[in-house]
Amino acid sequence: MKKIFFCLLILITGSCTWSCAQVETVIDTITMAVAQEEIPLQQDSIDYNFNLPLDLEYIPGDDTPELIADRLSCLQKTIPLEYNDKVHGFINYFTVRDREYTRMVLRRKDTYFPLFERYLAKYNLPEELKYLSIIESGLNPRATSRARAVGLWQFMSGTGRYFNLHSDWYMDDRMDPDKSTEAACRYLSQLHSIFKNWELALAAYNSGPGTVRKAIRRSGYKKSFWEIYNYLPRETRAYLPQYVAMIYTVNHAEDHNIFELSREILPPHDTVVVKQFLHFETFAKLTGTCLEDMQKLNPAVQRNAIPDGKIFVLKIPKLAKEALASNRNSILDSASKVGRKDLEMLAKVTTGSTYGRELVTYQVKSGDALGLIAQRHKVRVEDIRNWNNLHKNLIHPGQRLNIWVMPSTKVVADISSAKNPLPLPAPDSKTYTVQPGDTLWDISNKFQGLTIEKIKNLNNLKTNKLQPGQKLIIG
Repeated sequence: MKKIFFCLLILITGSCTWSCAQVETVIDTITMAVAQEEIPLQQDSIDYNFNLPLDLEYIPGDDTPELIADRLSCLQKTIPLEYNDKVHGFINYFTVRDREYTRMVLRRKDTYFPLFERYLAKYNLPEELKYLSIIESGLNPRATSRARAVGLWQFMSGTGRYFNLHSDWYMDDRMDPDKSTEAACRYLSQLHSIFKNWELALAAYNSGPGTVRKAIRRSGYKKSFWEIYNYLPRETRAYLPQYVAMIYTVNHAEDHNIFELSREILPPHDTVVVKQFLHFETFAKLTGTCLEDMQKLNPAVQRNAIPDGKIFVLKIPKLAKEALASNRNSILDSASKVGRKDLEMLAKVTTGSTYGRELVTYQVKSGDALGLIAQRHKVRVEDIRNWNNLHKNLIHPGQRLNIWVMPSTKVVADISSAKNPLPLPAPDSKTYTVQPGDTLWDISNKFQGLTIEKIKNLNNLKTNKLQPGQKLIIG
C-alpha cells in the first residue's frame, strides 16, 4: 500500500499534463485510504504540497459543437432550439464566464418553475417558455430595468395595464408572480397568434410586434427569426440565442461542473383577506414572524403596507396564521394604526406617486410643452416623465400622456383638453379595441369599406401610432 501511495505522489508532482479533475481524483483516493487507516501518514516527515490554488474551479472544455448540438436536439420540444455560433457564445457565457449567475438561477428555479408550468398548461402553451423569465429578470419578481420594465416577466406600465396589471404607489401587480405570469401567458398567446411562429413571437415579446413586423418587411418578407436576424435591433438579435443557451445551461449545468445544492424557497404560508390598512412590520412583530418573510411572500407590495380601500389577499407565514386564530381582531386593529400617517405624508412628496390620484389621458396639442402641461394639471414635470417613461422633455402633437391628478383638479384637467377633445362615438357607432401588434393597415383590412384615412379622420389621429387598449371609432 505504501508503494501505491508514493507512486501516486510521483504521478501528481512529476507530471504537468494532468487535469485538475485527475489531480482531485487522486487526492480523494489518498484521503479515503488515510481515513480507513490503510496509509499511516507521517505529517512531520512527508511534504505533500502540490501548489494547487484553494479556489481553483475545474471548467470542462471538451464539449464539442456536435455534442452541444445533439444535447439541444434532445431538449427540443415545441420551440426550435437551433445551435449556431450566436447560441454557442451565450452558452460559453453562462457556463464559463458567469457561472455565478447560473448558480443563482439554479437556486431560484424551483420556487417559480412550478408556478410557470401551471399557468402555461392552463393556456396550452409550451412548457419550455418557463425559461423566458430567466432571460427577462433572472427569476427576480422585483427586477426593474433601465426602461422601467418590472417583475418576473418585465412588463412596461402600458402593456401591464392592458393585461389588467394595476400599479400605484403602494402596489404593483407586475411584481405579483401569479398575476404577472398569467398576463405573460396571455401576451405570448396573442403574439403567437399574430406570427404563427414561436421564435418570432419571442422576438416580439422583447421588442414589440411592430418592430418584428418592420424587420420582416425589410428582409423581403422572410418567415423565420434567423432570416430577419440582421434587421432586428441589437438587443432582440441577442434575445433568442440567450433563451436557447439558458435552456441548455440549466439542463446541462452538471456537465459543465456547475452545482448548486442550496435552494431559495418561500416560507410555509397561508392567506388572509385584508380589507383595511395593514402595516407589515407591526403585523410581523405581533404574530412572532419576520418582516423579510412578509416581503418575500408579497413582492407586489412596495411600501410594506396594504392601503385602505383595497381588498387584498395577503400571503402570511403559517405561524402568523396560527397567531391570528387566537387574537385576530386585536392584531389586525393594531397593525392598521401604525405607520399610516407617515406613509401618507411620504406619498405626497415622492416623485411619481399616484397615491390618492385619478388617471386622466391627455393628448398633446401643437405648441404644448411638458412644463405647461404639468402646470395645467398641477403636477410636476418629473412626475409626467416618470408616469410615461420619458427620458427627456421632448413631446410631439398627438402623443397621449398618462397623468395622475388629484380628484379636485380632475375637472380642470378635462377642461384643459377640451380645445381639442377626443372624439365621442355617435349613437350606434362601432368601436374597436386596439390589440398588441395592431396597425392601422391591419384594422382597415378587418372591416369592409374602412380605410386608414377614414380611421384617422374618425378618431382625430395625427400619426399612425397606436397603443394596446386604445378605443377607435370604426363606423
